[in-house]
Amino acid sequence: MASRLRRALLAALVTTSVVVPLMGAAGPSEVPAPAPVALGPVSVQGLDHRYEANREGIAAAEAMAARHGDRARERALRKMRKPSRHFLSFDGRHGGRAVEVYGDLGRATRVAVLVPGSDTNLETYDRFRAGALALSHQLGSRTAVVGWLGYKTPGTVAPQVLTTGRAAGAAPRLAAFVRELNAAKPRARISLLCHSYGSVVCARAARGLKAADIVLYGSPGTGFDDARQLHTRATVWAGRGGNDWIGGVPHVRIRLLGTTVGFGTDPVSGRFGARKFDAGDVGHSDYLKPGSAALVSMGRIVEGRYA
Repeated sequence: MASRLRRALLAALVTTSVVVPLMGAAGPSEVPAPAPVALGPVSVQGLDHRYEANREGIAAAEAMAARHGDRARERALRKMRKPSRHFLSFDGRHGGRAVEVYGDLGRATRVAVLVPGSDTNLETYDRFRAGALALSHQLGSRTAVVGWLGYKTPGTVAPQVLTTGRAAGAAPRLAAFVRELNAAKPRARISLLCHSYGSVVCARAARGLKAADIVLYGSPGTGFDDARQLHTRATVWAGRGGNDWIGGVPHVRIRLLGTTVGFGTDPVSGRFGARKFDAGDVGHSDYLKPGSAALVSMGRIVEGRYA
């Protein structure tokens, strides 16, 4: 009886700590979109063709959104198909998936792959893009930043945000993408920067991944007890801002109604075993704001010079 009560209380704590601060956030609308453009693996020689093909795919999605009467989606896609934007892939269905390059991927000696957390979709894409641009400006011309919205992220008020289910589906796609980058840029230093629920995705993709760094920031946990269980040669980093509400999330993992809820060990704890970096006093959505201590720290990690 005491055990059941404890489990119920822990479940309530997880739910209120993760969901309540985010009440009112809207999920993505299901706007019709065409199937994505069929393209092969990423290659440096084929980047211009790839960018143009995806621009055409975005234009087709824009036209379909217009016919559907969704003016907000239409406006968002109109911005995304500008000639200055460079997408390695795009799929407007089911909330949207997009992989965008900031900088010159062909000439870059370093690549930073940003993996977003919950409630990131075409409706909220500008917020994700702003962080990618800030990181790109911080790092300069030798680094290409890739915004990898390669999975359907869980909604911030959906039960999926409390489990590893979405991460389990996303991790193979992220691992495959990194392998493509390895093949296209065999000498480049690749780092994964994983925010919030994105850290769960990165942790599940980490086994055998050829990357220099896996950076967990604003993380509720990874679903693993310690960094060694990720089975990666990458250096695993963890940081949390002093004003990030996610620090109050109970770091538990419990069985509830046939599924596992919560993500276990706190990544910034000594028990987890990641290298810690200074994230300053940022809040949960502010890690990549220009001038923030977290942005500076992560930039130095990507450059391989964080002391």
